[in-house]
Amino acid sequence: MEDYQTLSERTLADYEARAAAFWEGTRDHDVSQNMNCLLDALGPGRHRILDFGCGPGRDLKVFRDAGHEAVGLDACPSFVDHARDYSGCEVLQQNFLQLDLPQGGFDGIFANASFFHVPSAQMPAVLDAFHHSLRPGGHLFMSNPRGAGEGFNGRSYVTFLELEDYARLLQQAGFELLTHYYRPPGLPRDQQPWLALLAHRNIPSAGN
Repeated sequence: MEDYQTLSERTLADYEARAAAFWEGTRDHDVSQNMNCLLDALGPGRHRILDFGCGPGRDLKVFRDAGHEAVGLDACPSFVDHARDYSGCEVLQQNFLQLDLPQGGFDGIFANASFFHVPSAQMPAVLDAFHHSLRPGGHLFMSNPRGAGEGFNGRSYVTFLELEDYARLLQQAGFELLTHYYRPPGLPRDQQPWLALLAHRNIPSAGN
């Protein structure tokens, strides 16, 4: 099996090669259900939100326009440039496997259609980085294709997991899974390939 860095580079090269087409194909996607799931959990007020795998910045701009301090993160250079110009937000250019995030720097993390590109063996480390960068009680939202399997899907590396797998990984990283649902809404389960999850970082009990 190729080393993880090579897997990552191949996936990034695929996105870089089709960056313009990706933007045109996804710019009008309605993920308001997912964004509202995180925002409802965060509650009223202005929040600092990390859009993990922000792509060209579609959701980043929505968070900013709603009054939040939104910060994007992506590793694809074309996406980073576009997201900065389109959203007017800070966008970190970081590889998912080499994250450098501020401790307690965010109230929420929005990982919409991005975390599934992390190899399964590296998922605990990425979730640890999320835990590190969330304030106690902060919330993590993820939406990923569900299934069982890992490898290249076309030219991108993907990991497909089911609810039980995510629940275990989240618990091991110090998160509590609060709710989940399947997308698109209103369809039979076999026509809902996306699994959405909301979790929060556990608050240490007194004396710990």
